[in-house]
Amino acid sequence: MPVRYLITGGTGFIGSHLSERLLERGDAVVALDNLATSTGSNVSHLDGRQNFRVVLGSILDELLVDELVADCDIVVHLAAAVGVRLIVDQPLRSLRTNIRGTEIVLDAVHRYHKKAFVASSSEVYGKNTGKMHELADRVLGPSSIARWSYSASKAVDEHLAMAFWRERQIPTVIGRFFNTVGPRQTGAYGMVIPRLVSQALLGEDLEIHGDGSQTRCFCDVEDAVRAVTGLIDSKAAVGDVFNIGSEEEVSIAELADRIIDITGSASGKRFVPYEQVYGDQYPAEEMMRRSPDTTKIRTTIGWEPQHNLDSIIKRTAHYAQDAGPEIVLGRTPR
Repeated sequence: MPVRYLITGGTGFIGSHLSERLLERGDAVVALDNLATSTGSNVSHLDGRQNFRVVLGSILDELLVDELVADCDIVVHLAAAVGVRLIVDQPLRSLRTNIRGTEIVLDAVHRYHKKAFVASSSEVYGKNTGKMHELADRVLGPSSIARWSYSASKAVDEHLAMAFWRERQIPTVIGRFFNTVGPRQTGAYGMVIPRLVSQALLGEDLEIHGDGSQTRCFCDVEDAVRAVTGLIDSKAAVGDVFNIGSEEEVSIAELADRIIDITGSASGKRFVPYEQVYGDQYPAEEMMRRSPDTTKIRTTIGWEPQHNLDSIIKRTAHYAQDAGPEIVLGRTPR
């Protein structure tokens, strides 16, 4: 019998790629999603697969979550309110979805004693500019700035997952994603590579928030999905938290230059102050560096990224050309 997976947020960017990988290896997948930040088009190519089913619904629906968890073997909890734009504009939605939703999922996991992977984020490190290993300090801005609500909510998610493991022996694994990128990702909620790539393909100036000196490390979604399945399959990973990301660090200004070069675009660069983009809920609150230490996941399951930044840009550009850059930017509905 195939292993039965419930993926919350299963039609989303990472969820759709994870569904593909699990189906390819013979597992069965139920994707729960309310389509708030995704569309069914991400998994339309999986329609009709014998071991794949989409359920439209919310992780805040306790009865639905209970029913689906009872009928699965492993839960991968990816559903969350994500994206800087969404978090800044709707902090209450972010807090309720991320905290209450995770509590509902883990309560059901406990009732039926399932194994769970809980998705977290590099955002938990806040403004810490050092090399970010899993025991590094969290450095956050004031609670009066809505920008920090997402970081706080994902940290609570981690505490919940750890508490269920320590107090109730429910096997949980936490993965902190660092800027996962690739086909099917939209730039509509602030994701930088699909947004800049699409602007380059349209011949528009690439809009850089701030002065472009902030640095990031980008991980291809194929690599991220390999990390998730590897952690789920590993007994040694249970009860622990792992960074999932690349260590290839680049400034956003340099990233824009590489995108222009790889796409052959005649675009220029346009620098926009954060306050102009996000208003008074983002003043001086950018994370200037976000670089993971991936020693733990490498030594625990032997994982490492296979795609470098140029490969990621090329794959994203190819997808944007096929899907339409206006669609990727969120200007035209899918």
